[in-house]
Amino acid sequence: MLIAKLVSSDNELVQIAALSRDNLVSNITEETQQQEGFVSWPYTLEVLQRLHDLIPSVIVKEGDLVAGYALVLTREAAGIYPPLADALAHFEKIHYKGRALSDFRMYVMGQICVHPDYRGKGVFQLLYQFHQQQFSPAYDLLVTEISTRNVRSLRAHLKTGFSVVDTVYDEEDEWQVVVWDWSLSPRQV
Repeated sequence: MLIAKLVSSDNELVQIAALSRDNLVSNITEETQQQEGFVSWPYTLEVLQRLHDLIPSVIVKEGDLVAGYALVLTREAAGIYPPLADALAHFEKIHYKGRALSDFRMYVMGQICVHPDYRGKGVFQLLYQFHQQQFSPAYDLLVTEISTRNVRSLRAHLKTGFSVVDTVYDEEDEWQVVVWDWSLSPRQV
């Protein structure tokens, strides 16, 4: 049985680090990238442990296996994970509902990944449903960036309730900044 929960053990962090590494864009074929999607940034076990000390991330498990994860990055995590600092600086320039995105009670979903054996089985939806249940009382928005080449991920995020609010270009890629505004969606996905 698939169960969504917050990370609570070092073994779960080890599995997240392995799943992130195994699905990193530089570690998989172009064909796999197009068919299955990919993750863009590496998360080492050390970084995951430091992020976990701030706030635990969301996972879905079946037994002892992490079937998927969705990392929680609050603003305080920018000192631990440098790409977040760049994203937050850009969010200050994006306007949403007449205000800077950074003026909202928001956090960043740092990365989402589903184990290959569990794709198409509802893990993605369970991860985000738990995010909303756990964090919507304290936050108005969940924000993330998705490579425009990662069509599968972008499509899944839009289906969940995210909307594109900006496009960012950097030396690595072109990114869609997407927002899930919990004031616009029901409390259950």
